[in-house]
Amino acid sequence: MDISKPETTIQCWVELYADKLYTRAFYKTGSQEVAEDLVQDCFLAAFQSLQKFEGKSEPATWLFAILNNKIAGYFRKKFRDAVVPAQNNQSPDGPEGDFYFDANGEWRKEQRPEHWEEESLHLLDDPGFTTVLKNCLDHLPGNWQTAVQLKYLEEKKGELICQELGIAPTNFWQILHRAKLQLRKCLEIHWFKK
Repeated sequence: MDISKPETTIQCWVELYADKLYTRAFYKTGSQEVAEDLVQDCFLAAFQSLQKFEGKSEPATWLFAILNNKIAGYFRKKFRDAVVPAQNNQSPDGPEGDFYFDANGEWRKEQRPEHWEEESLHLLDDPGFTTVLKNCLDHLPGNWQTAVQLKYLEEKKGELICQELGIAPTNFWQILHRAKLQLRKCLEIHWFKK
């Protein structure tokens, strides 16, 4: 492809690849607005560095690499800027022990997990349960939701997630632990006690 005319080249690439790039960005972020912004940023970055494109790879490969970097940057910023709301006397900076555990590390009686009677193997086949689960996921703080999605829905390794999100492994595992506690509590309230 002749890239001597950057405007024409980018315009052609927008027509060819914008929908595929948008689909990828939306899948990763779950937000139409964010996906649109990321795709726009991707094409802007491609335009600004078009002279560096040597044609050794397909334009789509190059554009997806740019988009993946933009997505990773989005999640790093989202994690860095995240504010976790305090919940039920739980300090956002303090350990979850303030809420779920007592000073001895034992479960507080009112927060102790209950045994779930339903067979968990069949829960994901129940559309009602999946709706409640999605609602519970949607109510997690943004960075917790992202960590759970990458780990359990996309089945990425923790090391890769930490790299992509720009967080330390201990922070990542703490986020997952707290997210699972909140998910369990939400499911107990909205599904198992219905």
